[in-house]
This record gives sequence, structure tokens and C-alpha cells, in this order.
Amino acid sequence: MRRTRGNLVGASRSLWPFGRLKATRLLFAPHDLRTADPTTAGDIYAGYFAFAGRTLRTHGESPFETEPPTEAWAEAFYGFGWLRHMRAADTAIARANARALVDEFMGKRRWRNEIARRPAVAARRLMSFLSHSPLLLEGADHVFYERFIRHIGKLTEQISLDLAGAVDGFARLQCLAAVTFAAICLDGQERRLRRYEAALSDELDHQILPDGGHLSRNPRLMIELLLDLLPLRETLLARGLEPPRSVIMAIERMMPHLRLFRHGDGALALFNGMGVTPPDLMATLAAYDDARGKPIEHAAYSGYDRLSGGRSIAVVDAGAPPRGANSVEAHAGCLAFEFSSAAQRIIVNCGASRFGPTELKLATRSTAAHSTVTLAERSSASFGLVLGDYRITAGPKDVRVARQDTEAGQEWVASHDGYRRAFGAVHTRRLLLAKDGAALTGEDEIALSGAPESLPAVARFHLHPQVRPSLIREGEGALLALPSGEVWAFEASGLKVAIEESIFLAAADGRRRTEQLAVSYDAAQMPQIAWRFSRIGTAPTSRARGTDEQTSSLPL
Repeated sequence: MRRTRGNLVGASRSLWPFGRLKATRLLFAPHDLRTADPTTAGDIYAGYFAFAGRTLRTHGESPFETEPPTEAWAEAFYGFGWLRHMRAADTAIARANARALVDEFMGKRRWRNEIARRPAVAARRLMSFLSHSPLLLEGADHVFYERFIRHIGKLTEQISLDLAGAVDGFARLQCLAAVTFAAICLDGQERRLRRYEAALSDELDHQILPDGGHLSRNPRLMIELLLDLLPLRETLLARGLEPPRSVIMAIERMMPHLRLFRHGDGALALFNGMGVTPPDLMATLAAYDDARGKPIEHAAYSGYDRLSGGRSIAVVDAGAPPRGANSVEAHAGCLAFEFSSAAQRIIVNCGASRFGPTELKLATRSTAAHSTVTLAERSSASFGLVLGDYRITAGPKDVRVARQDTEAGQEWVASHDGYRRAFGAVHTRRLLLAKDGAALTGEDEIALSGAPESLPAVARFHLHPQVRPSLIREGEGALLALPSGEVWAFEASGLKVAIEESIFLAAADGRRRTEQLAVSYDAAQMPQIAWRFSRIGTAPTSRARGTDEQTSSLPL
């Protein structure tokens, strides 16, 4: 229905020549907060275009004539965010090269490419052109200047038409931010500015939850949105305009919410699409964080909890997965947790693979890729192909959470019904983090409405790649040696513990092999298990990095 409406609006606007807001001058250039590498400008000049984990070598040909290596590469290329590297180089060659590429894109109508016309890609391109217009226009002739302004005007009209059509989810916020930027930076756009300021405010009120989280429950999207909203606020102030209250309130709510996910090493917990934490961007956002207060610990609307004790931190997914367009990157990780001690992450989730093959993306979104309980090797949520994207089509609906501070430490309990339809089961998890952070105790209970003879279950605890595990007591426990020299012990109700292979997708140098602790049991015969991580001492660093025989000789 939205796509049909968009087509009708587009046809009517193309036939109606009056009322269009034409721009003749560029008044402002927004500040791009994303960090740049001037050496990348030299690579681009040499014909090497490295985006989204892949590199394309043009061999002297136009990059627009070359087949993109991946779809994600093409989205990054046509988004023109790489112009910031050319601007950082600040050389005549970089400026001329950037202008030549943009001129070819406009003159030969490369914007007609199917990927380039996607609303989210077009929105990123519009913001990139506006932010880096000084790079493109310095030393340019009047003909290029006029062509550039006309192209920005047409691009703004295109995105406006897209907004009348089938643009939903986070892409809608990106499009509204882009056309609002254009209305601020171009002359004669006062009427459009009022209209899209109101539309952006309404969408922020809809997509940003009262606790500061996004409807997608994806921390990565919050970083992307803050990197756009902060320059938007600054640009409005530079023009002497008052930023909409919804923009200011969204920024103020999102900043402390983002700190909820932060471990001691500065990385964010890996939930619902979060991958590698960009330390440069996090440092940039921290500089704009006026409050810098204590992170929130209970995000009831977003469905996350944070437990802290001593130098230990646990972050838990305690919410139902999003649906519709907001579930494109969502995971089936309800009740999964991550655990860290000081600056070392111990228990993690596998993370997200945005640029890998479809099979890997789906595998990392499954319940088995998270530190929680899996029943019969099935996920607690189902994925289906909808409008070209794998979205969550079924999953937990009733998620209940309670927490309290006790003399022993912070206690947390939650349950979800994601397995009710398949097995008539409800999973309940209890966590207790000791006040001194030296122990994390957990219980997992599977309540069955029927009486099946058998229901295989596996409690998984994925380990950070820097953690070295070794089995003790004939497999009834494990020791975890950390690079810092700390040694942690793990046991689970006397059950056998297995060390299995896993994968970690949030390493700065790409995906890395790692390991996981797996406790297999029959949930029908043993509906409740208990497990415990406890810090048993601090060994010398060389010993922690030694052989498994050395670490396994430590007492439990």
C-alpha cells in the first residue's frame, strides 16, 4: 500500500509543475563526526576502493563501470561516505579526484543504479554531499557548482518521494534526517524545513523508546543515529534556529542508554546486530556526552539489564525481539548474557556478520550463537524472508523481568515463552552477581506444560577469544585463564562440561575462532540446572598464557 501510494504521489508531483522548492545556493556544510583516514585518499587515487570488508581494484577503469564485489560494498560506495577521507587528505590531488568521481556520477547518471537509488543509500549520499561540499566546491568552476546544486535538489526530491512510499524502520529516520539537512543547508527551503522537522520529530518519538533504546534493539544503529543527530543539532544552532525538542530529548536519552552495553574494555555487548565497536566513534560520542553519569541498569522498554559488582559487569538481553522492518538485524538471543571482569570480556555472544554470506548471517542470529539455553537445537525465534530481508516472524511475546539488590549482590530473574509453541516450554533464568564481583551464579529452568519423555537442551557459554579454557575433574568443571592473569572456575550442577568450537565476529581484525563451554542435558528429566563462575585467584601472566596442563593444576 505504501509503495502504491508513493508511485501515485510521484506521478502527481511530476505532472504538477508548481510548488517545487528550487535551491540556488548552498548556505552551510554540516560537520561529519565520522573519523577519516587521509591515507585512504591515496588508495582511492591509485584505484583501490576498500569498503565493507572487500577491496576492488579498478586497473585504471572507472569504479562505476566495474562489477561491485558485494552488495554491501556497493551500498558503501554509492553512499559516498568515503569523501571524508579525501577531505582529510586536504591535497589538490584528493580534491580533483573527488570532484571528478562526483562529476562522473552526476553527469553520466550513475544515480540510476538500482543500489544507488535505495532510500537508505540515497540518504547517506545526500548527507555526504552536503557535509563534504567544501571539498568538492573549492576551486570548482561555476558550471560544476550549478550542476551540483541541481543534483542535490533532485536528490532531495527523490528522497521526499521515497518517504511517501514504502520506507520503514531505521531507513525512514535516515531519510528524514537527510532531507532535514538539505532544508537547513540550501536557500529557500523554509517551508520544507518546517514540514520535515515535524516529521522527524514524530518519527523520533515513535522509534526512540522512553529509556533511550531504538525499536530495533540494535546498539549499532544508535551509534549511527547519534552521529547524524549531533551534527543536525549543531547545524540548526549555526543557522540561528532552535533544534526541535524531540531531537534534543532523543540525544539525551540515547547517550546513557548506550553506556548500558559498555564493558570494562570499552566495547559494547553483542546483541541484535552489534558487531565491532568502533573505538574512534565511541570516543567522539563520549566527547559530546554532557552528563557522563552512571549507566542506566534497567531498560524496561528496550529489554536490557546491566548487573555490576566490584569490577565485574553482566549485560543481559531481557526483551522480546522486534518485528517488521525493525527486525532485519534482530537476533534470537532472549535471556542471553555477556560477562566481563575489569577490562577483560569472559562470556560473549558471537556477534553479527553484516558483510558475510547469508548463511553466516542467519547462523549468528540463531539462539545457538548466544550464551543462553537452546532446546532441541532450535532457535527461540523464527526467521522468514519478507520483502527481500530475513525478518523475525515469530518469537517470544511474554518476557517477564524482575531484579533486586540484596546483601549478597544484584539478583535478576526473567522468563520468555519463545519455546511454548514448539515444545510447550517456558525458559526462566536467574542470575546473582556478587557484590565484590568475584562470582556469578545462575539457574536455568525449563517449565513444560506437557510431559515429554525427552527434550534435549544445551546451555552455551561462548568465550572471548583471549580466554583459554581447560577441563578439570574429569570434565565436571573448567578453568578459564585470562590474559590479565585472573583465573575463573566454572561448574554446572555436577554435569559434564564440554569445550566446543565457536566463532567471534566482533574482533577488530575480522572474524576469529574461539571456544564455548557447552552443558548438555535432558530438560524433561532435569528441568532445572545451576551453574557458577567464580574467580579463584590471580596467577602470573606467563602462567595464564601457558599450557592447559599448567592451568588445570590450579585448585578449584
